Amino acid sequence: MATKSDAAVKVQPLADRVVVKATEEAEQMRGGLYIPDTAKEKPQQGEIVAVGPGRFEEGARVPMDLKVGDKVLYGKYSGTEVTVDNEQYLILRESDVLAVVG
Repeated sequence: MATKSDAAVKVQPLADRVVVKATEEAEQMRGGLYIPDTAKEKPQQGEIVAVGPGRFEEGARVPMDLKVGDKVLYGKYSGTEVTVDNEQYLILRESDVLAVVG
């Protein structure tokens, strides 16, 4: 069964995919120099905002281990970035999620 955290998320993932909103990191200053967005590291942590129903394996649906609201760590170059209603999201397979935080 697929779930969504709020009505603002208009992306419903399929199969074993999740939609993640990356957590924003605080602006970094090193040695008094401003680091522009293009030079910052991509975030590797986010919060799940939508979960697909799960994948099929041997004719049966395997439920997802992740749920809406989980804070997760994922690979630096994992998933597909999408913009919906001027919000940035990342669509990942459940297997691309490395860990649940806290």
